[in-house]
Amino acid sequence: MLSEQVYGRLRGAIMRGSYAPGEALKPQDLAKEHGVSLAVVREALVRVVGEGLADRLPNRGFAVPAYSDRRWQEIAEARRTVEPVVLRLSIERGDVEWEARVRAAHHRLARTPAFGPDEGAYYSEEWSEAHRVFHRALLEGCGNPVLLDSFDRMWSASELARRWSAHRSPGRDHLVEHRRLEEAALARDPDAAAEALTRHLTLTAAGLSGETP
Repeated sequence: MLSEQVYGRLRGAIMRGSYAPGEALKPQDLAKEHGVSLAVVREALVRVVGEGLADRLPNRGFAVPAYSDRRWQEIAEARRTVEPVVLRLSIERGDVEWEARVRAAHHRLARTPAFGPDEGAYYSEEWSEAHRVFHRALLEGCGNPVLLDSFDRMWSASELARRWSAHRSPGRDHLVEHRRLEEAALARDPDAAAEALTRHLTLTAAGLSGETP
């Protein structure tokens, strides 16, 4: 239980930007801060490393990832390679319950404001969670927990980069992009769905890197 609590606090602090990119995560300091043993802290650190939210450096302990353009683009490339394939499997294997989850997740996302009054240029916490749930629901029909675990890890890593870098994109219509994804998936059109997802991920990567897709 202690490890779970420390993990939750540490993960939240990293995602909120309480630690700068590349900043060291010192087990001794964290143990003192949270009033727990080094063993508890190390267990929590191993979990955030597994999510891509921290790096384990040889002979140097742990640190928040120092995100370079190359690292972000590697994550984006992995997502564009893996997720459309998993979506095809999901469309092939998904049942009526899967369809219902996709429809409900899209409804929630469409009805959640992307920007709150206090969020400035950054996506609101509520929208970010609804966004994650929708994308995961699209893939859950694949029925393969190993593939879904891979999605979870890549999402966490890419969400961290988004929190650091994302800002309003005036020319982008997320509502249309997500509606196309939902419609293609529920129409059982794997080619259209995979194309829509690839385009969606390409626009996200371009927005964070400042490139033109």
